[in-house]
Amino acid sequence: MEIDLLAAYPKAKRDVQKRGATKTEEDRALARKFGRDFFDGERRHGYGGFTYSPRFWQPVIPAFQKHYGLTQASSLLDVGCAKGFMLHDFCELIPGIRVEGVDISSYAIGHAKEEVRPCLQVADARELPYPDHSFDLVIAINTLHNLEREELKVALQEVMRVTKKEAFLTVDAYRTEEERELMMAWNLTAKTILHVDEWRALFNEVGYRGDYYWFIP
Repeated sequence: MEIDLLAAYPKAKRDVQKRGATKTEEDRALARKFGRDFFDGERRHGYGGFTYSPRFWQPVIPAFQKHYGLTQASSLLDVGCAKGFMLHDFCELIPGIRVEGVDISSYAIGHAKEEVRPCLQVADARELPYPDHSFDLVIAINTLHNLEREELKVALQEVMRVTKKEAFLTVDAYRTEEERELMMAWNLTAKTILHVDEWRALFNEVGYRGDYYWFIP
């Protein structure tokens, strides 16, 4: 189902047009390496410093906990976990929950939050290193759209393979031509950006049966 489980995530003030005017293809190419430049380099290449703060994910965790009935007996995988900040907060707010995380970035995993670093590994979303039905919930937030469309289909099928039942993802999307133009100006790393109806059709095509929502700047 379409559901916004990130409603409590702090909203940033975005000057989308200014960002679009300053981004070059060189900036995007560097960002897509997902190395130090993307996480902790200059702002035009990515985050401009990717550091932990409880104000980001801790307000969000209760929505996931309630919607999926998560307990200390639950297991969760974060695909595109970066430095593991969200997984850290899941562990803080649901003590005992089993968490795992994967990310394509060896830099992010190498600089992950110390408390969860043993639970994280470098891996590709198109080939998740877990047996079938390994997790109660698989999450992929603003991650899978960084793949080309055909690669993304494989990743969606991998999400369905390793979850026992539940999944949630967010992807770059638009509903109007105005939103499409803003999305294209804002985008730094995504390779697949679709209309919301196109996303739903793609989910049906590959058999993705999890929940989803959109990132629209």
